[in-house]
Amino acid sequence: MSDLSDWIDEVARELGIDELGELVEPAVVTPLVLDMTRDVAHGVARPAAPISAYLLGLAVGRAAGSGPGEPELAQGFADRLAARARGDSPP
Repeated sequence: MSDLSDWIDEVARELGIDELGELVEPAVVTPLVLDMTRDVAHGVARPAAPISAYLLGLAVGRAAGSGPGEPELAQGFADRLAARARGDSPP
């Protein structure tokens, strides 16, 4: 896990988003994105997983500061995408 955590920290610094705090915290990012992409890869198609992760990032970035806290917003978006991919009713 440390390699993944180090990678997330390094990418956040490289992209200039390390100041976003909890949104780029490996303990938050890892389960949120991996769980969502797993459900999308299995429920829709493997190529849909990274594309969905990218779109999730765009949606969170666009909505940041407009309502609930960003970590909760990201989790809500990820939960909705995962539920849709599984064929469940979105939460």
